[in-house]
Amino acid sequence: MRVRPISPSLVVTELSERIAQFGRDSWSRIAIDGAPPSAPWDLADALVSPLRALGRDVVRVSARDFLRPASLRYEFGRNDPDLYYDEWLDVNGLVREVLAPLEPSGTGKVLPSLWDAELDRATRARYVSLQRGGVCLLDGSLLLGRGLPFERTVHLTMSTQALARRTPDDQSWTLPAYARYTAEASPLHNVDVVLKMDAPDHPALITDV
Repeated sequence: MRVRPISPSLVVTELSERIAQFGRDSWSRIAIDGAPPSAPWDLADALVSPLRALGRDVVRVSARDFLRPASLRYEFGRNDPDLYYDEWLDVNGLVREVLAPLEPSGTGKVLPSLWDAELDRATRARYVSLQRGGVCLLDGSLLLGRGLPFERTVHLTMSTQALARRTPDDQSWTLPAYARYTAEASPLHNVDVVLKMDAPDHPALITDV
């Protein structure tokens, strides 16, 4: 394994340039995957303006807006790590409303959010049309190993110790889910880009895993 320290600004520059070079004849679905302490949404947000400056239309989507209703998420209790891993994400809704419309033969019409988990009700968001050749930046946790169709994937990894240290006490029950994710989905070996995020201000690019 090789680890190359890289500044946060250079991460954004290099990733945006890589993404912008990919597939101008169709849409690009990009997953930014990482546990909440790695803040995958921050990286996804940071990529929007550079990609638009490079001539790509962009839509931002967060998996947090595609969770299942509380009655299903909490069916066997609020702190069940296996349910968190297997059942919290509305995979079918995410595919139907975001990923499938961006297949080469799709419509390009994306629903940027489906469910407000805090209010536990539909967001009533409107569909947006992504120009052909545009980029969908999807952030989320536990996204890999589900058969979701992405053109490029980025995984923000953290050591077990760093993840435990930076996870709030009231969320520590999720840690077994991330341990299972590492074992079952092998995110280090099944993505295009891996960034080590133990220290958010000092990321590192991992190569030759």
